Amino acid sequence: RAAAEQRRSVSVAMQSALFLAVQHSGRMERGGRRRSEAEETEKGRMKRTIIKDWKTRLSYFLQNSSNSNKRKSKKAGKHHNYFRPSPEEAQLWSEAFDELLANKYGLAAFRAFLKSEFCEENIEFWLACEDFKKTKSPQKLTSKAKKIYNDFIEKEAPKEINIDFQTKNIIAQNIQEATHTCFSAAQKRVYSLMENNSYPRFLESEFYQELCKKTPITRAAQGT
Repeated sequence: RAAAEQRRSVSVAMQSALFLAVQHSGRMERGGRRRSEAEETEKGRMKRTIIKDWKTRLSYFLQNSSNSNKRKSKKAGKHHNYFRPSPEEAQLWSEAFDELLANKYGLAAFRAFLKSEFCEENIEFWLACEDFKKTKSPQKLTSKAKKIYNDFIEKEAPKEINIDFQTKNIIAQNIQEATHTCFSAAQKRVYSLMENNSYPRFLESEFYQELCKKTPITRAAQGT
C-alpha cells in the first residue's frame, strides 16, 4: 500500500509539473507573439515615417531642381520642366527600367522608394558608378575609385552592397590602377538586382500608382 501511495504521489507531482510547464510555455508563446506584433508595428511605423519624410524631400528636391533649371534654361534659350509628370509620362516608366532612371522625377521617386525599403545603397552605388565613368582626370579617377570602394564594396562598408566575394576581390585589385571599368561587373549586378526586384515593387507602390492616376475633370472645370 505504501508503494502504491508513493507512485500516486509521484504521478500527481509529474502532472503538476507538466501543467505548470504548459502554462509557462503558453505565457512565453503569448509574450513572444506580443513582442513580434510590437516589432512589426514599430517597423511599419518607421516605414510610414520614412515614406512621408521622403515624399516631402522629393517635392522639395524637384521644386528646387525646376527653379534651378529654369534659370539655366533662360541663359541657354531653352525651357525644361521638372515639375510633377503627367499620368501619361509616369506610365512610360513602367515600359522599361531605363525609362525610369532617365527621368529626373522618376529617378528621385525611385530613390525615395528604395529609402523606404532600406536599400537605397543600390541606387546610390549605381549613380556613383555613372559619375565615375564620366571622370576624365586620372587623379580624380583613382580617388573616386577608392571612395566608392570604401563606401560600398569593402566588408562592413557604411553602404555595403550585396555582391559576391570574388567580385569584391577583383575590384580591390583593380582600383590600385583605376580604369573606367573597375566597377562594371558590380554595377551590372546591382542594376539587375534593382530591375528584377525593387523596380516591380516600385511600380506596384501606392506612390507610383498615385502618379499614374488621372485627375477627374469636374463640372466646374468643364464649364470654364
